[in-house]
Amino acid sequence: MRHPEYQYLDLMERVLEQGDERIDRTGVGTRSLFGAMVRFDLSDGTAPIFTTKRVYWKTAVKEMLWFLTGQTNIQSLLKDNVRIWTDWPLATYRRETGEDVSQEEFEQRVVNDDAFAARWGELGPVYGKQWRRWMGADGREHDQIAGLVRALRETPASRRMLFHGWNVAELGEMALPPCHMVYQYHVTSDGRLNCLLFQRSVDLLLGKPFNCVGASALLLMLAQQADLVPGELVWVGGDVHLYLNHFEQAREQIKRQPRPFPKMSLLKRAASIDDYEIGDFQVDGYAPHPPISAEVAV
Repeated sequence: MRHPEYQYLDLMERVLEQGDERIDRTGVGTRSLFGAMVRFDLSDGTAPIFTTKRVYWKTAVKEMLWFLTGQTNIQSLLKDNVRIWTDWPLATYRRETGEDVSQEEFEQRVVNDDAFAARWGELGPVYGKQWRRWMGADGREHDQIAGLVRALRETPASRRMLFHGWNVAELGEMALPPCHMVYQYHVTSDGRLNCLLFQRSVDLLLGKPFNCVGASALLLMLAQQADLVPGELVWVGGDVHLYLNHFEQAREQIKRQPRPFPKMSLLKRAASIDDYEIGDFQVDGYAPHPPISAEVAV
């Protein structure tokens, strides 16, 4: 059987060979395809933590746990040594103040100065806000995650078990509108929990590996909370692209041969979806190729 990671490598190769090239919002430029699907089976305990380059899976899981808290400020992320969201508030700070501060200095100020963090570390109503505190027209907040857990337990045959982050009224206030925007869930008659993730915009080299890890971690948590077992992760991409300055890295990764996927498991049962910590996750058998560095387009 062909290694499932080839779905990802083949997609990168198709983008390189067949993608439409254009200048994008960031000014860097992309080569992209529209519409793609890959599938990963998690039922045997494996997780799609890609092996053709090292994926920092703990960072991806910490990001997912941060989303679940409903927080939208990078201060708590930085205190947890997660720096993947710094680029956007840092760019805003430099633009609005004219101060050419280094990333390291900016991050230290966010960590050490609560007032500075409140002003400059805020991302606006991004993922966590929409997942846990969606503001309805009636002025009430709606917790989509709590509703999903309840539905998985009480009405597992429902076709309405999903959450999303594309709140049209608040898009303009977000540092970055949601890329992985819709998660839909499906429970089989024998108790397997499947997830379909629709991602409208996909940074194929940097973003997608993290999104697969985060979605897998969430699938494990939700399955445990609903007394189900993990099933399949189905990933669907809209605008699937490689940035023009990522081509060399993508070609290097495509040359590498995938190694066996690791196993991901939960070490204990958390009291609720809000009670998981990074120490609850264990990954065994991860032996990837070396990391491949590339710059984020902001």
